[in-house]
Amino acid sequence: MSRQQDPKGVILTGYISNIEVVSPASGVNSAEEIESSSLSRRTGHYSVQNRAKNAPGKPPYHRCNSQDSLDELAMDDYWTEVENITLSGEGDAEPHEEVQLKVPDEGEQEEAWLTEAGLATLFDESASDPEDMMGLLSTLTRTQAAAVEKRVEKLQQTLRKRNKQHQVPDVRDIFKLPGTPESKEDEAKSPERSENRKKDITTDGQAMGLGNRAGPAEQSVSEPETDINLEVSFSDQALSYKEGSKGSSEALTDADDKLPNFKLSRDKTGLTKVGDLSPQDMKKVHRLVLIEMTALFDTAGIDLKAHKAVKLKVKESGLFGVPLAALLEQDQRRQPGTKVPIILQRLISHIEDEGLDTEGLLRIPGAAIRVKAVCVELEGKFYEGLFPWESLKQHDAASLLKLFIRELPHPLLTVEYLSAFIAVLKLPTKKQQLQALNLLVLLLPESSRDTLKVLMEFFQRVIDHKEQNKMTLNNVAVVMAPNIFMFKGFRNKISEQQEFSLATETANIVRLLIRYQNLLWTIPKFIMNQVRKQNTENQKKMSKDRAMMKLLKKMAYEREKHEKQEKPLSEVDSSSQGFIRVQAPQFSKVSMAVQLTEELQASDVLSRFLSQDSMLSVCVCSSSVSVKREDLCLYEIGGNIQERCLDEETYMKDLLELNPSAEWFIKCIQR
Repeated sequence: MSRQQDPKGVILTGYISNIEVVSPASGVNSAEEIESSSLSRRTGHYSVQNRAKNAPGKPPYHRCNSQDSLDELAMDDYWTEVENITLSGEGDAEPHEEVQLKVPDEGEQEEAWLTEAGLATLFDESASDPEDMMGLLSTLTRTQAAAVEKRVEKLQQTLRKRNKQHQVPDVRDIFKLPGTPESKEDEAKSPERSENRKKDITTDGQAMGLGNRAGPAEQSVSEPETDINLEVSFSDQALSYKEGSKGSSEALTDADDKLPNFKLSRDKTGLTKVGDLSPQDMKKVHRLVLIEMTALFDTAGIDLKAHKAVKLKVKESGLFGVPLAALLEQDQRRQPGTKVPIILQRLISHIEDEGLDTEGLLRIPGAAIRVKAVCVELEGKFYEGLFPWESLKQHDAASLLKLFIRELPHPLLTVEYLSAFIAVLKLPTKKQQLQALNLLVLLLPESSRDTLKVLMEFFQRVIDHKEQNKMTLNNVAVVMAPNIFMFKGFRNKISEQQEFSLATETANIVRLLIRYQNLLWTIPKFIMNQVRKQNTENQKKMSKDRAMMKLLKKMAYEREKHEKQEKPLSEVDSSSQGFIRVQAPQFSKVSMAVQLTEELQASDVLSRFLSQDSMLSVCVCSSSVSVKREDLCLYEIGGNIQERCLDEETYMKDLLELNPSAEWFIKCIQR
């Protein structure tokens, strides 16, 4: 099961069986489809381990010209890439790490899930702040609450089996704990609220085609462009779709391989992207997204198994084979604020500087011996600035980029969520698949999420030059899929049939990540509303503390006194008179009043504030530094949000209604 590990190696473990790691997504490649496929596939043509380099029966190479379809022949690049990866690793002196799998103790998965979701108090009263937990529980939707109840119920059953004395709240009482009581009046109104919410979701689902019983191909023709609704919980939308599809003889799986033109519906309070929020609110986002993602898969009847990485000794310095977190810490000592490894940025920059028109870019490998030599040279000379970039060939640079991704000790998509990414294709519609990917991207650690974003943006720029480099969306997806998903050792534990199914699935996932990247790094509005509600609930509980109230009153008094000293009387309480006060303490003009109108947007506020030359410089350590317009952002601070960088299309009057206690600051964006 295991091999001797190099000191620089790492063992990955998962809480699943070998088969479950890469089980085919239901409805994507059925057993009948695989059985009826070409003879070459049955005889091992697609298994690099059993195939000769020029094996007879290999289907003729055919590059698919369509950006919206993947067929069997279009996967030829995938197997060529797998073969290149295998051959490039044959000369390595270091043994390959193998994936070791273990079965978890009963209840361990549920405890880990509840802990990550911020609900550890449900089984361990000393684990976290119960008030914060109650604020979280009070925001959950019907499907989210069901996901929590399911995990608590499983944990209860496990603890009963163990005959432990530890008490876990009854699942029926989870949402009726002190702090969130329902009055009789509320109970009487709740059926009506549920019915109204169901109607809203159903109406919304019909508008998006979710409740349409027409076949998948017919839907894609009638709806060439579809809005992604970010205001209603994805799992609630999925439940509405599921209930609307009951009794229908139509298959739920979308067999049509064409990608719809999804777009985000504009929100007057502004879209929120990853990186726009404070760390405190992002922590709340992570918990809510985990619950929502689980609820979405629960609704589709998909049982996600948790993974876990067992850490062994790994390289702590260098460029290749170093964990992302360690590499970024190393880079940040040289360039503070670095979010993506410098070596990856430099490789991408070099490829683009040399030109993206090179035919077969990313597909044609560099010479293996030369790539290994360059890799060694980079390790020794990169940080000293002595590496001769002018001599690095284009295909060699692309091979180094792929090598960097493959050599990460842990997969870029993480051990914890890798199987969840693969399971996305089990969801019945492309809309739900996209929503699940959105949630999974938000769940990734910051280092993985930022690195993935830079890669997807680079791949899109390669595709933009497809007329010259012959690299379409499909070509890039099938070439990059094995580099992103094939962590070391996993191919030794799966059958040829499983490997074939996994190839198509992972290529499709990479295709979705590239195609819809502008949507995937957006925090849904319903999650933002839950964060705001949670902040409001926590503030209400804090206000009950007399000592805190006394402190807040003192702070408010001192602040009011300070503001009266600095501002004319006519400027006090300007927001109640149709104005907002925008502050910019870093600039020469500290603040200004802006009149609210129905059409006033965040971009208008910035333009007015920066209309004078004297305001184009920011004071840093008593010196004046010039700043660019694109480096500035209007921030919403306080009230029911900690801090949020505003989308420039945010309508200020609508946002003020959503957060009347907020303050407005102009600051440099923290990149």
